[in-house]
Amino acid sequence: MITVHHLNNSRSQRILWLLEELGVEYQIKRYERDPQTLLAPPELRAVHPLGKSPVVTDGELTLAESGAIIDYLANRYGPHLLPAAESPERLRCNYWLHYAEGSAMSPLLLKLVFDKVESSPMPFFIKPIARGIAQKVKNAFVAPQLKLHLDYLEGELGESTWFAGEQFSAADIQMSFPLEAAAARAGLDASRPRLMAFLERIHARPAYRRALEKGGEYAYAK
Repeated sequence: MITVHHLNNSRSQRILWLLEELGVEYQIKRYERDPQTLLAPPELRAVHPLGKSPVVTDGELTLAESGAIIDYLANRYGPHLLPAAESPERLRCNYWLHYAEGSAMSPLLLKLVFDKVESSPMPFFIKPIARGIAQKVKNAFVAPQLKLHLDYLEGELGESTWFAGEQFSAADIQMSFPLEAAAARAGLDASRPRLMAFLERIHARPAYRRALEKGGEYAYAK
């Protein structure tokens, strides 16, 4: 039996979605973020040393990292979510499985961190310095990087309906989280209609809706 170690409002939601698309039986073990730090609870370290989600167990196997999990589950249980081996679409699928976390999430994470710096309580004499640094980093680096990636992704969806080609694939599941995060907190809006249409398409999928019902709180689904 596959077990998904599921943290609320996290990347693990897309693993639930993947399993619903695959029609594979699984169970969920739930964890809640600390309301102050928003970090995962220490109990997750008993499953994997990094204490992060998603983590899945499948028999004796324990696997972390969204891309690795999606690649493993799709190969083992649902090859229909992977384009044909050695095809151009398969190469694109593999690319997006890596790009989502390796490139797209970096500026999103930086924005989250520096937004937190700006909003966190601190001594009054430190506050203007810290906020000034945060604003400078966001304006000089983070915002241009976010624009670069969102413009790039908007252009890529002008080439095909889905990220790997004309057929829905595991790549679209992997790419869902950075785009949902961008729509929630990084300015992705109707000015990029292809990306917004992509979000509308995935949110309308029955498997996506079932995963929401099972996963619980998930602030990025609109």
